[in-house]
Amino acid sequence: MIAIIDYGVGNLASVNKALRFIGFDSKITSDHVEILAADKVILPGVGAFADAMNSLEKTGMISVIKQVAEKGTPLLGICLGMQLLFDYSTEGGEKVGGLGLLKGSVNQFPLDMGLKVPHMGWNSLEIRQEKGIFSGVRQNSYVYFVHSYFVTAENASDVAAVCKYGIGFDAAVCRGNIIGTQFHPEKSGDVGLEILKNFALA
Repeated sequence: MIAIIDYGVGNLASVNKALRFIGFDSKITSDHVEILAADKVILPGVGAFADAMNSLEKTGMISVIKQVAEKGTPLLGICLGMQLLFDYSTEGGEKVGGLGLLKGSVNQFPLDMGLKVPHMGWNSLEIRQEKGIFSGVRQNSYVYFVHSYFVTAENASDVAAVCKYGIGFDAAVCRGNIIGTQFHPEKSGDVGLEILKNFALA
């Protein structure tokens, strides 16, 4: 079973619907025991970084997620969920600590680059890790983004794909069982469904 963590922040229903559409058993849950017993875990997220971390703390999910990671259970962070995997964010002008499962930071797109922020729409990926979630996915495939902040991974080896929107940014990451996509695979058509399938089969 794939557990989709419900901590009051995130587009849960669309992720659940996409997984069931491609034939995988998934469940939206806030139950710690269910999450720890799951075969795979997804951490979704939309909105502000600090609010999400506060919600994770209030629901007791921080320790649960860290246990999931330590057990080696495949863990996928989506959009804000990917950002939460990292050390900290500068959203709101202050340094807010994240889960620290991966080394790196989250920062806002420059507002003077002549492009609209948030970055919203379809952009192509330069895939750096052609196995794992990108197994069988074509180079330069298009996926769907909605975000004003982006991850800069400290370790280049963690970067699974990059994208360019005015500046280059890390669009997907993978280190062992810890995986993240800045884009929304559940909203990215057939390419996104293939990525979710690869995760579900990991």
